[in-house]
Amino acid sequence: MLGKLRINREYWTRYRVMRYWVVPWLFMLPILGLHAFVVVFPASQGVYYSFTDWSGIGEAEFIGLRNFEEMFFEDQSHLDALSRNIQWMLFFITVPFIFALFGSSLLAKVRRGAMIYRTALFMPFILPSVVTATIWRYLYNPRFGLPTLVGYDKALLGQSDTALWAIAFADNWHFWGFLMVLFLTAMQGIDPVLYDAAKVDGASRWEEFWHVTLPGIRPVVLFMMMMVMIWAFLVFDYIFILTGGGPAGATEVLGIDIYKNAFQRFEAGYAAAQGITICLFAGLIVSVFAMLRKRGWEI
Repeated sequence: MLGKLRINREYWTRYRVMRYWVVPWLFMLPILGLHAFVVVFPASQGVYYSFTDWSGIGEAEFIGLRNFEEMFFEDQSHLDALSRNIQWMLFFITVPFIFALFGSSLLAKVRRGAMIYRTALFMPFILPSVVTATIWRYLYNPRFGLPTLVGYDKALLGQSDTALWAIAFADNWHFWGFLMVLFLTAMQGIDPVLYDAAKVDGASRWEEFWHVTLPGIRPVVLFMMMMVMIWAFLVFDYIFILTGGGPAGATEVLGIDIYKNAFQRFEAGYAAAQGITICLFAGLIVSVFAMLRKRGWEI
């Protein structure tokens, strides 16, 4: 009898190990292998090359922290590009969020034809960046574009003081509809009883938004704010298509600077170091939000 119990116990132990440990990992191995080949291995190479002097071809010479020292203490173009990324980030955590919150709060009350409005506002987000950038290149034309409507005869993309903000506005046109749909979806999950209680208390439309709507969608807003802050350091396509970093480097952000260092100046090791700094900035942003979440913030 004891022998049978021991055999049954061993059988169930092996069964649980196979079912809950061996079999799941066997199913995960293919995707883990693909992830290692596509992500982990290239990322590890990037970390290694960031400590080298490498042209992108041939052998790499290990130079330690020299690239990072040059980046933060000698290379003024890198610091200028970083400052433009910070300006871009400040723009995109304010203007698109204001547009999206305003638009979603208005559309939340619409019942007839709501899907048409939502689709129309979301449509720019699914357009390829090349198409959107080409459209805005014509809209910014100083001879027949939008500037002529206000009597401005200079090229917005050709002036150092307006080029970056002109590109940011074009990118915002394509992006804010995406935020609006997310916020609108979150608003629809708020209990209508809260709005009824606010009306009974005599709350105005603005007070309803501030005390009911905004707290109800705060996790979505904060999460998207974190993602936008990270994306701000990855911006490349619109700037590359519209100005290529010009005029006179006025729109050269980190992505453009990395591209030029890697593929035009053949300083791939230095470009890898710049890429690592972007990862560090992203990690810092995530760490701050993780700390806020640990302190009780709903993120």
